[in-house]
Amino acid sequence: MNGLDSAIQDAGTAAYVAYGSSADANVRYLTRFRTTDPVVYVQRQDERGMVVVPQMEHERAVRESTAAVVTRADAGYLEYIKAGEPRWRATAHMIADLAGGPVLVPANFPLALARELESFHPVVLDERGAVEAMRAIKTPEEIEHIRSVQRATEAAMEHGIALIRSSVPKGGILHRDSAPLTSEAVRAEMHAYLLAHGYRGVDTIVSCGPDTALPHNAGTGPLREDEPIVIDVYPQDELTGYHADMTRTVVKGEPSPAIREMYEAVRDAKGHAASMLRAGAVGADLYRATVEFLRDCGYESNTQGFTHSLGHGVGLEVHEEPSLGPQGGVLIAGNVVTIEPGLYYPGTGGVRLEDIGAVTETGFDRFTQYKEELTL
Repeated sequence: MNGLDSAIQDAGTAAYVAYGSSADANVRYLTRFRTTDPVVYVQRQDERGMVVVPQMEHERAVRESTAAVVTRADAGYLEYIKAGEPRWRATAHMIADLAGGPVLVPANFPLALARELESFHPVVLDERGAVEAMRAIKTPEEIEHIRSVQRATEAAMEHGIALIRSSVPKGGILHRDSAPLTSEAVRAEMHAYLLAHGYRGVDTIVSCGPDTALPHNAGTGPLREDEPIVIDVYPQDELTGYHADMTRTVVKGEPSPAIREMYEAVRDAKGHAASMLRAGAVGADLYRATVEFLRDCGYESNTQGFTHSLGHGVGLEVHEEPSLGPQGGVLIAGNVVTIEPGLYYPGTGGVRLEDIGAVTETGFDRFTQYKEELTL
C-alpha cells in the first residue's frame, strides 16, 4: 500500500481528489501531465489514479500521463453543464460520481469546489500532506532530473559570474562595455542562457552591498567594487518540472575583513552540516548544530547573523519537504535537500553559500560541483 492509499484508508474516505494545472506540484506529480488548464485527479483506494481532461487534451494525456485518462464528457461533466449546473457544481457532481464516497483533499483544494462537493459526500482535509510526503522521497529518475537541472544551474552561475569577473571598476562601480554592470543585466543574461537551454529562471537574486544583508533581496542597480555580491539561482526544467538551487557569494576586488571572515565561517558551517547529513539525521538537529557552530565563530542567530533555516527539500517546487529548520524531522534516503547557511548584518552585508544533493544511508551525495571563490 503506497502513501496515498494509506492516507485514504486512515481518513476513512473513498478517494483522494486534487484539482489544478501542472503548476500545482501535487497535480503534476500524480499525473505527470503538463497542462496550463486545471484537471481533476481522482484516486480510489488500491486503484490506479485517473485524470479527467478536456477532449482536446485526451490524446496527449494518454501519451504523457501515468494516470488513467478520462474525458470530461465520459465522466459526466458535460451532461451536468447541459442540465444547467454552474461550473463548480458540475465539477463537484462529476467528482462525487467518480469518488463514490467521502473524499480526501489537499490543503490548497479550491474552497468553492469543496463546498459544492460537501453536498454530495463528506470532504476531509489531508492534514498529513500525504502527497507532499511522497514527493519528498525521490526516485532514481527524479534524482537524475534534478542533477540535470543542477548542471544547467552551474553553467548559468558561471555565465553570471564571468560577467562580474570581466567587468572593469570605475569610481567604485563595475562597468561592462563602458556602461555600469547592473544586477538586472546579470540576471537577464543568466535567464537568457537558461531559456536557451530549456530551463526557466524566475526571481534570481543578484544583490550587492547593503542589499545582501536581506537574504531575499533580489538586487537592483549597479554592482560595486569590493562589496559582496550574492547570486542565488533556482531554475526549473521546462520539460520535467524539476528545480535545482544554488547560491554563491563573490567580490570583485578586495572584500572587507568582516566579509572575508563571514565567508569563511559560512563555508565551514556548510561543510560541517554536510558531514552530519545522512538518513536518520534530524533536520532540527542539523539546524541547531549549525547555530552552535556559527555561535562558536562569533555570530548570533536571531534578527541578524544566521536568520533562516539551514536548508530545504527541492523537487517539483523549489521549497518543499523535508525541512532543515527548527521544526525539521527525520531525513530519509532519497530526500533531495539544500545546505545553505548564511550571515547577514546591516551596514556590513551578507554572505550565503548553498549546495544541493541527495540524502543517502551513509551521507550526502552532493550534486553541486561549482567552485567556491570569494574574490574574482
